Amino acid sequence: MVKLPSVEQGHEKPIAWVRSSKKDLKAMPEEVQDDIGYALDLAQHNRQADYAKRMTGDLRDVIEIRAHSEAGDSTFRAAYTVHLGDMVYVLHVFQKKSKKGKETPKPDLDLIRQRLKEARQHYDQQK
Repeated sequence: MVKLPSVEQGHEKPIAWVRSSKKDLKAMPEEVQDDIGYALDLAQHNRQADYAKRMTGDLRDVIEIRAHSEAGDSTFRAAYTVHLGDMVYVLHVFQKKSKKGKETPKPDLDLIRQRLKEARQHYDQQK
């Protein structure tokens, strides 16, 4: 389920929140919300934060934002795509649980794939 933006489209790309992504972001520490929000604002203006990286393989159209808590003990991520029309689709927002490595855990990758599929379906229906 994709929640469409409630604001009129202006010079910036509107954000569409897929499933629980907005609720998940609001549950994060304020400084993480600020970092992710800033990166999404840049995406709305066709720019990319330096702490956001394009994913690879079948998720090459997805950009992952990496943010850290002020204490530096927790990593948070948000995945979005700007490759579907003139919208930013926020696919998944989560806390990375594992302290080992930088890789995104497989269950989160699977969820991103599923939500990307839903976003593509939504985009196709809007054409």
